[in-house]
Order: sequence, then C-alpha cells, then structure tokens
Amino acid sequence: MRLLLDTTSFLPAIGISIRGIPRDALIKLISKGHHISISEITIFELSAKGAKHITNRTLTAERASRGIRAIIYDERIEKTPIHDTSILLLAFKLRRLLNAFIDCLILSSAIIRNDILITENDAIHELWEKREFQELIQTINPEFKIQRVKKCDLNV
Repeated sequence: MRLLLDTTSFLPAIGISIRGIPRDALIKLISKGHHISISEITIFELSAKGAKHITNRTLTAERASRGIRAIIYDERIEKTPIHDTSILLLAFKLRRLLNAFIDCLILSSAIIRNDILITENDAIHELWEKREFQELIQTINPEFKIQRVKKCDLNV
C-alpha cells in the first residue's frame, strides 16, 4: 500500500514520544513492504515542533536535527512536493472544509498520490461525515482511506 504519514507519525523519529504511536511504527510499516510518503510541509512541521521542544529543554537540537536528516535522506521515504499543481488545487478546495491549510496540503498530497493517509487528526477523520468531501474523494481517488496508526497492522 502507498501510505502518506502525517507529522504525528514522524515525531518519534526526531525524539518526541506520542502516546499511542509506537516508537518503531515507521520502521514496521516500511518492513511490511508499504511505500511510505511524507509531504514536504511535514518536514517544516517537524522542525517547528522540534524547536518548541528544544526551547522547553525536552529535546536536544542535535537529536531533532539527526532525526530530520534521517527522514530526508532515507530513500525508502518518498518526499511529496507541496508545489505540485494538482496537490495545490485540491488543497485550495479542501480549505473550505478544513481550517488548517497545512492539513489541507497533507491531505491533498495523500489523496492525489497515495492509498491511505495515516493521521491522528480528528478534524481530518471527521471529514468523512461531510458529503462534499465524500464526493470529492469519489471523483479523485475512490479507494482512498484515512486511518490512525493503531488501525494499521504493525505486528511483524
């Protein structure tokens, strides 16, 4: 499966633990043969969240930097550009349904290029309740799904 993981899924890779997200979730998904993608905007978000934890002294700059470099240079993780025309156009449409434009870019990238978006974002999960979103998915990628990390089979 082609999976786009949102920012939360990558936080353990830079040293930020998240309840409910196994530290090795990314490695397990890769080892199961899934094609993993990350939106370029997620790299920015990882840096911003890392900076917050560095300021609070709950993370070292070296640890955050090492994790971000590992993600960027890992050839098993496809980087999805946010400037792609189809991704931007869909993100602009999604903005009517979702308040945070960064989330629109991540969701749009997932819909255009992947089978599943892995996210813990409740606002994104709640989009399934909106007819406009359902109709959009049906015309662009009818097989598309949104899942939480814990719904993925991480048993190796």
